[in-house]
Formats: sequence, structure tokens, C-alpha cells
Amino acid sequence: MTHTHRHNALLGKPVADDILHTVHAGVAELAARGWPTKLVSITIGDVAAVNLYVRNQARGAGRAGIQFEERNLPENVSRIEMLGILQALNTDPRVTGIIIQRPVPKHLNIKELQTTIHPLKDVEGMHPASIGNIVYRDVALAPCTAAASVELLKRTGLTLEGLNAVVIGHSEIVGKPIAFLLLAEGATVTVCHHMTRNLAIHSRAADAVFIAVGKPRFMTADMIKPGAAVIDIGINQVEVNGAMITVGDVDYDPCADVAGWITPVPGGVGPVTVSILMRNALTAARTQAEHYAAEFGGTGRLVGIAPAG
Repeated sequence: MTHTHRHNALLGKPVADDILHTVHAGVAELAARGWPTKLVSITIGDVAAVNLYVRNQARGAGRAGIQFEERNLPENVSRIEMLGILQALNTDPRVTGIIIQRPVPKHLNIKELQTTIHPLKDVEGMHPASIGNIVYRDVALAPCTAAASVELLKRTGLTLEGLNAVVIGHSEIVGKPIAFLLLAEGATVTVCHHMTRNLAIHSRAADAVFIAVGKPRFMTADMIKPGAAVIDIGINQVEVNGAMITVGDVDYDPCADVAGWITPVPGGVGPVTVSILMRNALTAARTQAEHYAAEFGGTGRLVGIAPAG
């Protein structure tokens, strides 16, 4: 069962296509200068949920002309081994971006792994330095889901300066970065979470609502100001008539009757997230090319490594 998209649905695919088209041109231009863009994706253990993400990323990379290498590591890979693998990728000039698929096994600390990746190769925008840069309005490598959510809001044509935005959910990789990205655009931002009192009072006053709480159909129509933009970042599996379907954190149909714009789940934020990852990959590759050029002179060609064909 999939819901029919409303006229006010903010669909991810056209936005993603647009971004990938631009990235493809940039990647080709960089490759012509001897700088291929290459991502390495690391999956630890056998995680069924991750396979879909990796497939989507590989497909996005293919469309953007970016090399994509998948590495599957055993569940029991040690911390020291993991850190060694990441350090080796950091120093390999042929690798321009590193992705760690979540979740990782319990014995590994995702924050430590994320922090081990060199900030210039942090295409997921998860390194504390990348997150910190957002506070300084340097949003070049922002976390992909957060950047995708804000990108969709921009596509409504609403003026972000002075816009009242409410972010529901304050996770490190979605809620908080969205708030900082919106602040950088001049919006007025309220961040709500499970300890917020009278949540609906905040959300009903907002011109734009972002929700990422992981609760199926949590947001109801009476929580939205008529005409507001609703960006749904939730991905939840629920059972309907014995079949599992994917729904967001928003009760879509009733909310779509009230909202001016609304992102469907699936088909909203998801496709845009992959395209932002590819945009980050290009940004990272460009920055590395400039660094090498500054350090070694010349054209920004890799020293000692023949350009990849």
C-alpha cells in the first residue's frame, strides 16, 4: 500500500536528480584534472537494514560518476584493527571519502570511529569538526539527512530569513544540525523533544516543522499551522493488514489536508539524503585537490599516483 501523492507533496526524487546532475558535472571536471572522486563504504557485520542504504548509495554514486567501493568487515573486527583500517584510508590519496554504515557492533564506539576519519574525508558530515563548523556557518560538509531536510524546505520557495521553524527531535545527527543549518539561513528556530511541554503550541506556531522522533504517525493534523511546510524525517515499519509498510513520524493524509507542503515517506527526505552525500563527496574531493595543489604545487594532480582512468 502506498499513498497517492498530494499536489502539495514535496517529492525527493526531482530534487535528488537535480543535485546529482550538478554533482556529475563537477566530478567529471575534477576527473579531467586527474582527480577521481572515490568513496569507500564500510559495513561491519551482517546488517540487513544496512544493505538497502549501501545499494542506494552505490546507485547514487554511479549516477554521479563517483567510484564506490564496498568493504564488508566481520562482526568481531577489533577496535585497534578498525582504527588501523580508517587511518590507512585517511592516508590513501586515491580515497576521497569514507562512509561508516550504522549500526556498528556494540564493542565499537561509533563516535570514536567517526572522529578517526580525517575531517576532509568526512563525507557524512559526522566528524565533531564538521558538526562544529556548522556553528561557525561553514556548512560545506553538513550531515546528509539534516542538509537534505533543509534543502527540501528551500525548494518550497519560502524565505528562510525570519521564518519560524520548529525542529522536533534533538539527535546529534539530525535535529541539532538542522537547527544550526536553519540558523545559518536566518530562520528563528525552536528545538523541541520528548521533555518539551505542550509540544503542539510550538508546532502550531511554526511556518516549517521538521520531525525526527522515530514514532509512527506521531504528528497529527491539529499540531500544524494551516499552510506550513512539514518535513518528515522519520522512517518506521508498521504492520497493516498483516503486511509491513514504511511510514513517517507524520500522519500523512490528515496532515497533508492542512499543510502547504509535506514530504512523503518513503520518497521525501531519503532520496535527497543520498544526493547530498554525493555532493559532500565532490566537496571533499575538491578540497583535497586544492590542499595537494597548495602543498605540492602544480595542477592539483596527485603526486606519485597516476590519475585513475
